[in-house]
Amino acid sequence: MPALANIISRVCFIPATVAFVVLAAQPAPAQSAGTSFFVTSTGIGNGANLGGLAGADNYCQTLAQAAGAGAKTWRAYLSTQAADGKPAVNARDRIGKGPWQNSKGVVVAKDVAELHGANNLTKQTALSEKGDVINGRGDTPNRHDVLTGSQPDGTAFAADADRTCKNWTSSTQGSAMLGHSDRIGLRDDDASKSWNSSHPSRGPDGGCSQADLRSTGGDGLLYCFAAN
Repeated sequence: MPALANIISRVCFIPATVAFVVLAAQPAPAQSAGTSFFVTSTGIGNGANLGGLAGADNYCQTLAQAAGAGAKTWRAYLSTQAADGKPAVNARDRIGKGPWQNSKGVVVAKDVAELHGANNLTKQTALSEKGDVINGRGDTPNRHDVLTGSQPDGTAFAADADRTCKNWTSSTQGSAMLGHSDRIGLRDDDASKSWNSSHPSRGPDGGCSQADLRSTGGDGLLYCFAAN
């Protein structure tokens, strides 16, 4: 009888042990429950042709969904310029009211005013949807250029000069305003340190191709904010 009891106890213990191992092997989601901001880990891959604002928003939503934060409504931080009878759209007006925090739970800005003022965006806080640090100046490759099409205050540029690669539909001719996710540039000035309005894209393909974006230290990355 003691031997039978010992066998039964071992049989009962095995499934519990297996269950524990299986549960322990499950990876923890990169996103915390309150994540409401990230930099895309990769670009769409077609230069600055994002399929317009709708395509960019969908990309943010898709990455958030894969990272476990798809219950929120995500918006790409992008402005568009007035064209074809349509008014300009300001990036600052389409991302909600805040506060926004990264996947580690660190608040990067409490509201729209702080986001465009003394915010907490740095290389260490502007994390991807996976919780990773984005390569910046001094890293190989440098990927700190983020597409925004925006002025420092988050508003759109006037229509006289393209700063949105034809409202995010061109992967050839045009130019897009870029921000530095690590807040570091070639000079010690406000533009070099700007997260959303550092310099326009340029390059031999016309300024909007994937190769053009990479040539100045980018990869077609976007800022994504939860609007709700």
